Amino acid sequence: MDAAVFFKGMGLGASLIIAIGTQNAFLLKQGLQRHYVFTCTCICIACDVVLIAAGVAGMGSLITGAPSLLLWIKLAGALFLLGYALRAARAAWRPAALVLGSERAPASYMAVIGTTFALTLLNPHVYLDTVVLLGAIGGQQAGAGRYYFGAGAMLASALWFASLGYGARFLAPLFAKPLAWRVLDGVIAVVMCAIAVSLLL
Repeated sequence: MDAAVFFKGMGLGASLIIAIGTQNAFLLKQGLQRHYVFTCTCICIACDVVLIAAGVAGMGSLITGAPSLLLWIKLAGALFLLGYALRAARAAWRPAALVLGSERAPASYMAVIGTTFALTLLNPHVYLDTVVLLGAIGGQQAGAGRYYFGAGAMLASALWFASLGYGARFLAPLFAKPLAWRVLDGVIAVVMCAIAVSLLL
């Protein structure tokens, strides 16, 4: 095993994953509310693993070679993100404290699954970062190096999402105040709007 290539993939994967984005914000919120955390975490990890594997296998080159496909992905993603940003902004106007044992009523299980998949797969940045960028760099590694690189990036993804989903509960005392929810929902709305606008421009 080429440890240097493995840790290179892990470091680059972590640098792309550990950032304020739609997927991370949603998982953080689910972790704070303790609603379907295991399912959401598993979906985030599974999607990243599949996309990283696809990128290292050469799908990144396919996407960059089909600009019309990328354009439609961007448009669909921007519309979805704008819609979710409006929802977060509305929640910011009506914040609620997190009361342990009687948290906000969770959305249905299927709704949460659908939202997790949508926030992950309808965000073009996922493809640009995970598939195209990681795929391009991983594909440059000699021999089996691309697989070690991909494995490192996958491990970084798994560690980050598990930490975010299950570590969020330690922030519960902070989110016992409505103001904290207002700030979080406000940040989510701004981040999603910014990403959507950047895609449209």
